[in-house]
Amino acid sequence: MSDFLPGLEGVAATKSAISFIDGEKGLLSYRGYSLETLAENSTFEETTLLLLEGELPTATKLNGFTGQLRKHYRIKYHIREMMRHFPATGHPMDMLQTAVSSLGMFYPGTECLTNADVCEDTNYIRNMTVNIIAQMAPLVAMWEHMRQGYDPIEPRDDLSVAENLLYMFTGKEPDPMMARIMDVCLILHAEHTLNASTFSALVSGSTLATPYSVISGAIGTLSGPLHGGANQQVLTMLKEIGSVDKVEAWVDGRLKNKEVIWGMGHREYKVKDPRATILSKLFGQLMEERGGTLDDTFEIAMKVEEVCADRLGHKGVYPNVDFYSGILYSEMGIPADQFTALFAVARSAGWLAHWREQISNNRIYRPTQIYVGSELRDYTPVSQR
Repeated sequence: MSDFLPGLEGVAATKSAISFIDGEKGLLSYRGYSLETLAENSTFEETTLLLLEGELPTATKLNGFTGQLRKHYRIKYHIREMMRHFPATGHPMDMLQTAVSSLGMFYPGTECLTNADVCEDTNYIRNMTVNIIAQMAPLVAMWEHMRQGYDPIEPRDDLSVAENLLYMFTGKEPDPMMARIMDVCLILHAEHTLNASTFSALVSGSTLATPYSVISGAIGTLSGPLHGGANQQVLTMLKEIGSVDKVEAWVDGRLKNKEVIWGMGHREYKVKDPRATILSKLFGQLMEERGGTLDDTFEIAMKVEEVCADRLGHKGVYPNVDFYSGILYSEMGIPADQFTALFAVARSAGWLAHWREQISNNRIYRPTQIYVGSELRDYTPVSQR
């Protein structure tokens, strides 16, 4: 009989060369490069190619990949028309899951995934990867306008993924500082080993489902408040607290009632999430550029972090990436219910890297269970029950 470990905690379900976490030291690396190094020097496009192919690309290869992405920003007319019929009150994650799933109907080509053999059609793999990553951000930005009854803003193929995302949201030339912050946010969210949504992608991928179905399933998994939805909850929490002077009493009240403090703690980290550290530094840079004129939410967040460190630090509970990402998105003018969708835009890079790794040496996932139900018993006719 197998041991039962709730949530599969500590169970090695795959081998991967994509990313690595040292939770005791607060380290995260992509393909051997520290996250801090990539956030300081790289771009989302370069980081994506690193995740997908394992090495930093040459300038020629990066330019080619960037050009491919930009050629695929535009969304087919029929998908836009389908989105017009979605209810305006629909959550962006529901929209995104539905729209990505539908891409498979307009961009067919599953001939590579028809049997248990290794998929060696590199053009198929590359084309599917580029198409999904390129169209995730435009879909999210389009929905922001369409749900308000307006036509979406057309993408621009002279802009990076981060720049174009902001441009399609606002219709304005992206502010360089904000575009760089968005780029870093995409890098930070691009990959994080075998989290719930990535595991969902692996399980779907192992059945040789199309990459559109794989990513659609991962989006659904990410939507839960215990995974990607937490950043939206953080902003709601900080608004509820209201001011810095109320933080201490609020935190103590939550702890006394054993209630969740959103954005605090992580299954993997026993110290502050390195992504949260990078995001808080970005806030400092933004405050410096704006002469200290930022929303009070950031000051409340810093105070919550300080109080929680005092109350929970001995338990290894510190801010995770969700704690600060939503506040930054809010400063960019992005609505709170879009935060998790932006998470999905970034994580599509990691999901597809794992999908490619999975199908290169595939075996369908089929875990076992521990049965705790009734012993074999006789059927009783309904008239005798």
